[in-house]
Amino acid sequence: MYINRLDAGQKLAEILSKSNYDNGLVVAIPRGGVVPAWQIAKKLKLPLDIIIPRKIGAPHNPELAVGAVTQDGGVLLDWDLLQKLQLTENKLKPQIDKALIEVRERLKKYRGDRLLPDFSNRDVIICDDGIATGSTIKAAIKSIKAASPKRTILAVPVAPRDTLETLTKEVDQIVCPLSPEFFMAVGQFYQDFDQVEDEEMIRLLKEQL
Repeated sequence: MYINRLDAGQKLAEILSKSNYDNGLVVAIPRGGVVPAWQIAKKLKLPLDIIIPRKIGAPHNPELAVGAVTQDGGVLLDWDLLQKLQLTENKLKPQIDKALIEVRERLKKYRGDRLLPDFSNRDVIICDDGIATGSTIKAAIKSIKAASPKRTILAVPVAPRDTLETLTKEVDQIVCPLSPEFFMAVGQFYQDFDQVEDEEMIRLLKEQL
């Protein structure tokens, strides 16, 4: 159990500080991932930036992630789940288009006119406040790996064991102190899991961007 996202970030930072990261960059998934990522960036004295994947919800159940889009316009779908739900990519077009619009709007809001970070030949630490299904984080990893980083390191406070197992082949290293067998939601492992407001997130980013 973590006290809050700051506490989770401090614990991740302590583990990560035992290694060296060549031309390192910490990349957070907004909004919840920015707080622990800020702690990591501060401890490791690395720059902090963001990446904005967006989940694609099922047409009649928006909370059920059937895939995700990346900030470079890529689409990542869970084909096994789509088959079970008898869905096709064409049927998901409204949800995909909506997610892509939301990504563009968030990039503008959070980054303004600043250029996107260069991931090539860098050790990139990808951080969120936790992982449930992994669809969003997979989209972030896919987007970063397309830019030829030197290494990708996934740093999250908590994630289910089976999700971590599927992610081991996606990245070079995973740092996750808590991987419970019984997992319902990320918030159950925090005493304080209040929503991170835009103002707080933008303030933390301004200290690093």
